[in-house]
Amino acid sequence: MKNWLLNNKKNASPLGFRGYFTRGLVLFFMILFSYQLWIFLHICWWIKFNPSTSAFMEDRLEMIQEKNPEADLKHQWVDYAKISNNLKRAVVASEDAKFIDHEGFDWEGIQKAYEKNLKKGKIVAGGSTISQQLAKNLFLSTKRTPWRKAEEALITVMLENLLSKRRILEIYLNIIEWGNGVFGAEAAARHHYKTSAANLSAGQAAKLAAMIPNPRFYDAHKSTSYLNRRIATIQARMGAAEVPK
Repeated sequence: MKNWLLNNKKNASPLGFRGYFTRGLVLFFMILFSYQLWIFLHICWWIKFNPSTSAFMEDRLEMIQEKNPEADLKHQWVDYAKISNNLKRAVVASEDAKFIDHEGFDWEGIQKAYEKNLKKGKIVAGGSTISQQLAKNLFLSTKRTPWRKAEEALITVMLENLLSKRRILEIYLNIIEWGNGVFGAEAAARHHYKTSAANLSAGQAAKLAAMIPNPRFYDAHKSTSYLNRRIATIQARMGAAEVPK
């Protein structure tokens, strides 16, 4: 393969446009396959072992350290059993009510989000599931590229097929942003409420869930009329939210 790519075979003819194009295409797919394999192996590792960071966390740390080189993220892993069921229910109620039932994508939710965005003339709703959000946070940078959604979908399929729903939610709750440099349920509980993730009340959990779409803003603006309405809505839905045991 190496000799073919470099055109080093004995008596090889000089490459024309077609030869360069074919080799470039093969090289592109080899790199693409290697990258997907790298992602696949990471997810396999995370079946038993916890991720210490994510692509989004690394991006945020880089941005924070531009202003303060000594700054670090607030993050502490906590096992699923040590996270309040209030927070699990609040997050599912807020972000992905069909989390237990779908296979990574909520097609009805995506359709509703599309119609809402079309009506408003701008993006006001996402429709992403917890699995999709996890795929994005773990592996993808904040830069928007034409292939980003396709890559997110492929990673989502891998996550759903390799990890249990419980594991997906456990990792999600441990790596999402909950304030300026604050990541994961334990750091969020201590930063906002001076308590542990295990001891979050229903009201505290509902507020943390309501913060997820814009955590840095709500870290600086602790109470807004929209946030308070959102908290009330989430609390009303928490009782019906199904979470993995």
